[in-house]
Amino acid sequence: MHEGRLLFSQLLDFFPSHEFNQCVRRYGGDKRLRTFSCYDQFLCMAFAQLTGRESLRDIETCLHAMGSKLYHAGFRAKAARSTLADANESRDWRIFADMAQVLIATARQLYASEDLGDHLDQTVYALDSTTIDLCLALFPWAHFRRRKGAVKLHTLLDLRGSIPTVIIVTQGKTHDVTILDQLAFEPGAFYVMDRAYVDFARLHGIARAGAFFVTRAKSNLDFRRIESRAVDKTAGLRCDQTIALGALRSSERYPDTLRRIRFVDPDTNKRFTFLTNHFALDALVIARLYKMRWRVELFFKWIKQHLRIKAFFGTSDNAVRTQVWIAISVYVLVAIVRKRLHLKVSLYTILQILSIALFEKMPIAQAFSRTEITILEEPPYRQLDLFDF
Repeated sequence: MHEGRLLFSQLLDFFPSHEFNQCVRRYGGDKRLRTFSCYDQFLCMAFAQLTGRESLRDIETCLHAMGSKLYHAGFRAKAARSTLADANESRDWRIFADMAQVLIATARQLYASEDLGDHLDQTVYALDSTTIDLCLALFPWAHFRRRKGAVKLHTLLDLRGSIPTVIIVTQGKTHDVTILDQLAFEPGAFYVMDRAYVDFARLHGIARAGAFFVTRAKSNLDFRRIESRAVDKTAGLRCDQTIALGALRSSERYPDTLRRIRFVDPDTNKRFTFLTNHFALDALVIARLYKMRWRVELFFKWIKQHLRIKAFFGTSDNAVRTQVWIAISVYVLVAIVRKRLHLKVSLYTILQILSIALFEKMPIAQAFSRTEITILEEPPYRQLDLFDF
């Protein structure tokens, strides 16, 4: 048996505790506290995310079952259900939001060399949102419909490594396009969005910032053609045009020319019409860039299936935001571990192993190095008749 450190403790070696303490001091998280610090709170919530706990009582029961192992995992205070509930309700969620940004910056550096294909050197972001339904009676602040509550997670995903760079939590009734007002656009980067973000004044703001956008045109787009370029119709392209907006209000909001590309997906025969302000890339590359937008949909599906962000441990706005940001921190931390240890397994596999071996003692690299299970062929057995005497 390996007499070493717990996997949980080794995982936390990749967690920058100094930067976390700076975030805590910035918002006075540990002010006038004698026990159960913000770090203890993070450990409890990270444990819940990694092991799939369903409630505060579930967290308390499972942690108490670990006994003396908790000290060696980094816990310095008793994880009582009421104490954790009070911490989630009262301690500023921005502590964990700022910490997540520290982890995101580290992860983006590690995944900066990931290949996106088509010889693209620019950063490519996918912007979208996902809605998490809530009970309006328990979450009265989360306005969405008359008898339904919800929050939205607006996410800007760096497609190199699928790292979320910006996450904004809003009420469910917030329109997606308004999030463009809160983003600082990176010159030279691509922003890939669906039709919900087509607002020509805001798209012109992206162009003025020196960035590029790729989105889908609405079916009622009013435009006039200025120029057409030859396309390879065998690849699914139908047209590549330079256009100007025809409607008076739209042309005032976006006075520059746009590029309009029509594409038919050879696999599904679905028709797409793309709008972009980039005129140099091949039209087929623009179509492929938009196809990459599905990675943000896969990211939402992944975190909803494997992290605890659909059922919340608290009902206040602060508790919901705290849980969301700690879930994102855990996701990014596992991505950092995967890259720094040069692991070939997926994030899903890493989380599945951690969920059952978090308090085991073994080298962390060894825990993920033997993931293939060999099923031995057993000799065939003669099946006897049940009533054969």
